[in-house]
Amino acid sequence: MSQQMTPESVSGGTVPPKTKTKYKQTSPFIRWIKLLLRSKTGTVGFIIVFSVVIVGIFADQLAPYDVNEQNYANMLAPPSWTEDGTSAHILGTDNLGRDILSRIIYGTEISLLVGVFSVVVAGILGMGAGLMSGYYGGWVDTVTMRLVDAFLSIPNILFILVILAVLNPGIMTLIFAIGVTNWVIYARLIRGEVLSVKEREYVKAAKSIGTKNVTIIRKHILPNVFSTFIVISTLSVATTIILEASLSFLGMGVQPPNVSWGSMLSDGRDYLATNWWLATFPGLAITITVLGIIFLGDWLRDVLDPRSQGR
Repeated sequence: MSQQMTPESVSGGTVPPKTKTKYKQTSPFIRWIKLLLRSKTGTVGFIIVFSVVIVGIFADQLAPYDVNEQNYANMLAPPSWTEDGTSAHILGTDNLGRDILSRIIYGTEISLLVGVFSVVVAGILGMGAGLMSGYYGGWVDTVTMRLVDAFLSIPNILFILVILAVLNPGIMTLIFAIGVTNWVIYARLIRGEVLSVKEREYVKAAKSIGTKNVTIIRKHILPNVFSTFIVISTLSVATTIILEASLSFLGMGVQPPNVSWGSMLSDGRDYLATNWWLATFPGLAITITVLGIIFLGDWLRDVLDPRSQGR
């Protein structure tokens, strides 16, 4: 009896070959979409980040008014849904009659520009330092880690303010200042990952057959720490946007005529009691953008975590 039974005749038997083939042919893009839709926070974060990026790219087309267009006859106009509001300015105007919505849209472009490129600078410096320090060890590791300790002993914002005071404040200077102060986060975390990866058997095997160190780092070390790099970079964009807004609020970040959410907050702080919309809407823009990036970063951390594979 038992000899006549086949997998096809038993309920819960092996998966038909056709089904297996179909599963294997699923593209990586479709797989990532399914993983994203499976996470509510990841989906919300992606929608927010995607929307912010689109607004930043097409700011010129989406803004209803010129960013610095002043209208003294319509100063401090409230949002359109309030009693004295006007449909011409949905989020109201500031103390110079400039449209709040247009300035927030243009501020999106600046925040993304500073946030992304600062992270690129910090990531390149930190990734290189972490790879060299963790892989080679010895005096390279000692010097790099003592340099990291020195950077960490100085408050980030203080270090950036010194750089901005020496150089002329501006977008490029701000990107450089934030980048050269935030690389230590990458260096320390990537170093820890490299120390673990370089002890694995395939790395030791590559060394034993005489593979060059540069090749080992490029083919065996870097791919295994790149997921950590992506997660750090995603979350660092959020903190960089807050840092840029803080510096612009202090008058040391993005300079006029460029628009920053931080400078809009600074302009509206004297009107909080009477004209709440001047500071409220830029603050909401910062909060929503940062939350979206954090949600997306948390989802990436969960998906790229090796312990979560196969769930």
